Amino acid sequence: MIAEFEDFCLWVYVVVDEVWKELEPVFRRPGPEPGCSDSELIAMTVIGECRGWDLETELLANFRERRDLFPVVPSQSRYNRRRRHLARAFNLVRRAVLALLDLAGDRHCAIDSLPVPVVGFHLVPSASRDWAAQGASFGKVPSKKQTIYGYKLHLLVTLGGAILDFVLAPAHVTELEAGYELLSEHTDLDVYGDKGYIGRAVKQTLSVENREVRRLINGARQIIETVNSQLAGQFGIERNRAHTFLGLCTRLHSKLAAHTLCIYLNRLLGEPDSLHIKPLAFN
Repeated sequence: MIAEFEDFCLWVYVVVDEVWKELEPVFRRPGPEPGCSDSELIAMTVIGECRGWDLETELLANFRERRDLFPVVPSQSRYNRRRRHLARAFNLVRRAVLALLDLAGDRHCAIDSLPVPVVGFHLVPSASRDWAAQGASFGKVPSKKQTIYGYKLHLLVTLGGAILDFVLAPAHVTELEAGYELLSEHTDLDVYGDKGYIGRAVKQTLSVENREVRRLINGARQIIETVNSQLAGQFGIERNRAHTFLGLCTRLHSKLAAHTLCIYLNRLLGEPDSLHIKPLAFN
């Protein structure tokens, strides 16, 4: 069990730095190496997501007070510029850590979505055209009885709580359409989801239901609700602080990478419940 924040930071950095050795050549830039390496910047971002430090100013201020963890902390403008450059890297790190989890035996998954609003209703007329150009749209969120402007994040989650894959779709896109896109590369899985992810033809074949099926569905629903709660509550995935689509994707990828890395650390260290993510409890 990781009881100290310093130990958590060390574990995160070691794991990130190890997987980054394979990815670094793709993102190498000309010129001298920065004082804060790419693996350090990725680790700082992931740690900040785990702590709920959504604002760059808050994240950088906290690390400037802990120079023993990361001696060189970049300025806010340089941090933002480099993080955007590494936008794709966060998802590659997440996938590399996912491979370390050895999910070959997790053939049962659950699918669900989270709303990702980007602009408040009253601000849509004056919103940046970048959002509309990148597919942002109005869409209903029945579970919250609200309409949002933005996107929905559709998640494919193993019954062990690991986010296997995801797709970000415009808010108006139906669960059936988004689910089809998400599952097109995962045809060997048994997936549980709400009725919205099932077409009419499939619904007609599911008219007979037994107690075992109901137990599996209830278990899958509990898992996906737990993961959604973690992403929305601890990682603030429904709070948009980005001003561009690239910024939004960078934030989403870093939050999902943070969640996956916490699951990996919990399993690596023998936590009895891999879904229990603890970084917020550190002093």
